[in-house]
Formats: sequence, structure tokens, C-alpha cells
Amino acid sequence: MSEIVVVYEVDRSTATRTSPGVAHGEERPVLRVHAAPPAPGALTATGPRTLCGKDTFAMETSSWKPSEHPGAPWYPAEYASVVCPDCDAVMEI
Repeated sequence: MSEIVVVYEVDRSTATRTSPGVAHGEERPVLRVHAAPPAPGALTATGPRTLCGKDTFAMETSSWKPSEHPGAPWYPAEYASVVCPDCDAVMEI
């Protein structure tokens, strides 16, 4: 797979923090980190489904771009404990 988009499944029940400097996608607690193919013709927009088959509509797009971090995992290290095991398995293929 040449490129993926990292997306966050977030807790929508938590109020959004309004602190300046909070990155998009990090405003609410991250429940699960997923990988998704990019939308056709766009490398930064996510396609409609994650690699594990979940709908990306309500997910937050991460600013993390795996292609910019050679040798690092496809997800941000601080979210290693909440990586989707199904997406991770597909990424290892």
C-alpha cells in the first residue's frame, strides 16, 4: 500500500477543549486509531472506510503522515495502546 490516512475514532460525548494549540483530531479522547486508504485523487482526504471496514464519516483525520516518518509505525507512537488490531494486521501484510 503506497499511502494511508490515519484517522481517529473519538469520544463524541466529551466536550471539545478550546485550548489554543490543540491539534485537529486531538480535541477529544481517542478511542481507537485506524488506517484508511485515501479518497480517489486525494492523498490527504480519507476514503469512506477504514482498512477494518468502519465508516470514516465521524472520524477525525490525523495530521500524522506515515510516509513522512520512515521506519516508524504507521500510527503516532502516543496512540500505540489504542491501535485497531484489524487495521494493524492489514498494514503488516
